[in-house]
Amino acid sequence: MTYGLNQLLERYPQLQSISNNLEAARDLMVAKAKEGKLFLVAGNGGSSADADHIVGELMKSFVRKRPIDDVFAQRLIGLGGDLGIHIASNLEGAVRAICLSSHQALSTAFMNDVDPALVYAQQVYGYGNSGDLFVGISTSGNARNVLNAALVAKAKGMSVIGLTGKGGGALQAHCDVCLRVPEHETFKVQELHLPIYHWLCIEIEAALW
Repeated sequence: MTYGLNQLLERYPQLQSISNNLEAARDLMVAKAKEGKLFLVAGNGGSSADADHIVGELMKSFVRKRPIDDVFAQRLIGLGGDLGIHIASNLEGAVRAICLSSHQALSTAFMNDVDPALVYAQQVYGYGNSGDLFVGISTSGNARNVLNAALVAKAKGMSVIGLTGKGGGALQAHCDVCLRVPEHETFKVQELHLPIYHWLCIEIEAALW
């Protein structure tokens, strides 16, 4: 275990039971981030907010500076002069990530015209490529739209990480790694998801910057 995981388990000892899966999720996400793969993240209700939160931590600096690539910075400066200097000085390194509940026009159109349970699956089909990563968050593990998206992700050759409660639900069967926190009540599951994804984002950031 890394120091970071030890620290997480000291604060949340109930996660000790899933420590191996935490490491596996960390290793998979770091590998995908290093390869420049796209992260697609989805959930419902509070888990939708968590999905948006995860993307926010991935797409900008979290706990450390993320300078952009020198070659790209020089290209900006060459094109824009002083403006290029300003942009290059303020842009931050990013892990490519999209929250699938953030597209209201697309989502409402698809739910109205086609099938609400496929709203995330449609986006995984449209955005995702082989080798990308789908992160599905469902406290029960049985959210139909998250499960359908996971199936499409696997069909496209993507990896899948699930964040669920203790039971894991139907989602766990379609995950490369399923983080089944040891709680059943929705709010208690969500309270453990947050420190997990904060830790994962810290680990990814440390590996890349």
